[in-house]
Amino acid sequence: MSLSLIAPALTGGRIDRADQVRVDPEQLAGYINWKARLLRLNGLEPEVGIEGRLVWHSLADAAPDSELIFLGLMDGKAHFAELKRSEPGSSLHYNPRVWQMLASLPADELALYGGARTLVDWHARHRFCSLCGAGSTMSKGGWSRTCSSCGAEHFPRVDPVTIMLSEFDGKVLLGRQPRFPARRLSALAGFVEPGESIEEAVARELWEEAGIRVRNVRYVASQPWPFPSSLMIACTSEALSDELTLDTTEIEEAAWFSAAEVRAAMAGDETAPFIAPPPFAIAHDLLKHWLDAQ
Repeated sequence: MSLSLIAPALTGGRIDRADQVRVDPEQLAGYINWKARLLRLNGLEPEVGIEGRLVWHSLADAAPDSELIFLGLMDGKAHFAELKRSEPGSSLHYNPRVWQMLASLPADELALYGGARTLVDWHARHRFCSLCGAGSTMSKGGWSRTCSSCGAEHFPRVDPVTIMLSEFDGKVLLGRQPRFPARRLSALAGFVEPGESIEEAVARELWEEAGIRVRNVRYVASQPWPFPSSLMIACTSEALSDELTLDTTEIEEAAWFSAAEVRAAMAGDETAPFIAPPPFAIAHDLLKHWLDAQ
């Protein structure tokens, strides 16, 4: 079910997260049976079958030393992912194999994988209590961790990230970080910092990275981004000037582009002045939204 006119990749999951099951150990134990399904992962990467869908096994295929993370209920069956003791977790942002998968998996399975990846990765990177340093154990079906010493409970967190377009005189600002492939331009982005609103984060990031002041910040849509645990918050804004002063430690190049130039790039035109963001990135949806408004 779509809750907005824009449905970015990694959204649209149909699994019932079943919070009432997570918090009831007896009820959860009842779902650990031969009907339950186990998501097949290679580290944090998904295994995809020949039909182009996620691969699921039975719980009997779980590693002996692994822990089960309850993903939820679907088609009357419990679905799990496993956390292996050897899993180190990863903050890797760009992996060609995963990028290909993002473009090919059905929307509902992509959303399911994104949630599972985030949870497995969070557990792998948070095995110790942040208050006293003692080891922690999985609780609530994998939706929290409890300290074995002080009893503190820790929950998976999502890092809010603003990703934004700014418009001036009918043109839109796009940039490229040093790690992006050549000619690949996208919307500028940055983490929301403590003590600021989404609108303030948009304005601050555009000032810091591009040297422009903006007004009329508007929310467009959001996208969970499991690399490792972000929520991309897409916005638009209006620039007060088109004069740029780039922070070259963050942005290698940036420029203003007309609607015709953006349309050419979105259509894959080889003569376009830049390569558009891939369809699974919310920056792609943001550019489509901007073009529709022109």
